[in-house]
Order: sequence, then C-alpha cells, then structure tokens
Amino acid sequence: MKAIQFDRFGGTEVLHETDVEVPVPGSGQVRIRVKAAGLNAIDGKIRSGAMEAVRPTPLPAIPGGELAGVVDAVGDGVSDVQVGDEVLGWSDTGAYAEYALATTVARKPAGLGWENAAALPVASETAERVLNLLGVTEGETVLMHGAAGGVGTIAVQLAVARGARVIATAGPGNQDYLASLGAIPTVYGEGLVERVRALAPEGVDAVFDLAGKGALEDSIALRGGTERIVTIADFRARELGIVFASGAQEQSAARLAALAEDAANGGLVTTATAYPLGKAAEAQRISDAGHVRGKLVLTVE
Repeated sequence: MKAIQFDRFGGTEVLHETDVEVPVPGSGQVRIRVKAAGLNAIDGKIRSGAMEAVRPTPLPAIPGGELAGVVDAVGDGVSDVQVGDEVLGWSDTGAYAEYALATTVARKPAGLGWENAAALPVASETAERVLNLLGVTEGETVLMHGAAGGVGTIAVQLAVARGARVIATAGPGNQDYLASLGAIPTVYGEGLVERVRALAPEGVDAVFDLAGKGALEDSIALRGGTERIVTIADFRARELGIVFASGAQEQSAARLAALAEDAANGGLVTTATAYPLGKAAEAQRISDAGHVRGKLVLTVE
C-alpha cells in the first residue's frame, strides 16, 4: 500500500511516499481503508524530533493520529462495527496511508463528509480534555490564544456550549471566523494584555494556549499567576510553572459519535482544507508555519 513515511527526524523534506505492507488487525482492532487523514501540529513536532523526550517514536514511522474511512477487516473480539461500515477515529499505525489500524472508532453519520469527519477525533478530544483540565463552567471568561485552527475551532464552540464567554486571538484575517463560532475575537501580538483587559475588565478565569508563540507571559499577567493556564503548544510551560497538556488521549467512541452527529446536523462547525496524500510534506509545511484556519486533512484515493 502507499504510505507517507519518515525514517529520520528533520524538516518536511524527510517525508516521502513509499510502499509498505498492508497492516493486519490484531485483537480488538479494525483495519480501515482510509478516505481522509487529519493533520495536526503535533505531527510536525513528532517528525522534527521535538517530542522525543516525552513521546519517543520508533523509526521508520507513518505520521497521523486520526482518520475517516471504511472498515476493511476486523480482528478478534470486535463486535461493534463490521466490514463495510463508514467510521472515524484514532489511528494505531499512522493515518497517512491507504490502510491503517484503529482500536477506537465511531460510525460516521451519512451527512458528514470524509474530510470533516477526519477533522474531528484529535481536535475534539484535545479541546474537551483541556477544557476539563481548566474546569471551565458557565459564566466564566476563557481566553484562547491562536484559536482559529482545528483544535481552537472546536474548543471555542464547546466552551460556548458550556455557557462560557470566550475571548479568542488570531490574525486579522480570522477575526470574523472566530466571531462566527461565538467568540469575542481580538488580534494577538503587542498590546494583547491591554486589549483583553478592555474586553474583560473583570478578568479572565482560565487560559487555553493553542499558539505556543510567547503567549504564556501575557497569560500570567492576565491571570495574576499561573493557575488555570494550560498550553498544548509551548514547551517552556514547565519552566514557567504552567501545565503542558501532553497526556494520553482520552479516546471515547461514544463521545466522538455524539460530536460527529452534531457536526453532521450543523450544530458543530468543522472547517477542513484538503490536500492529496502525495502532498503531505506541503501540508505539513503549512501547518508548521501556523495561521491555519480550521483543519488540514489529507485525502486518499
């Protein structure tokens, strides 16, 4: 089968298309004929070697933690899905490939396209896990840095659904986009503390950093300390006494199925920009540069 692989750490030039054996599902696993694979910022961090200290990667490796596709084979003990089912979920073997194995999947609603389905698993899990870590509740004000990407798109909507007021930062071109999701948008950069204080004179209750571009100091200033600040992007977090959310994924097929239904019905907005599998390096270059609106996905023919 065709797959995108890297056999050394480095820039996007280490990614190459190759032929590998089709994986065989083990107990509890299903094999999926991939239709779309989600691309996440962490894919680039793993490829570069930046995650080796906390998440070692055996080489050669196929990137990609999420996918949508058709069940092609099932392993022993699998009874909730069968061959031919359309599903979305988390990949066990790397999703940048024609076939991948998965343990946790949910059925894809008929009204949800492949690309938008592949945009959901990692973004929704990460968004909910961090909102839970922060303890976000009704009536609170949450600041989200770099909220226009895949995780931010979902996190804004889930926080608003909890009854929180969300102040979200992004570049000038994404201000209207964030407002359409229910956030109060503002631009990042110099003067951010003053802009946020003007929008929330009573203060912010929690901060979710998705940008990783020097926003933690501003977050500390706005919170008056390090409590209730979580980042998924800034490796300086521990030096500053801030939580870096890099824990194991809390994969729930039932929760993913519910969110997929919301997305299919228009209750949850997902935004996906697609590239063919062979353009994985180009897509990762765009992801590495930041400023992505919604999710980047790879389509597999």
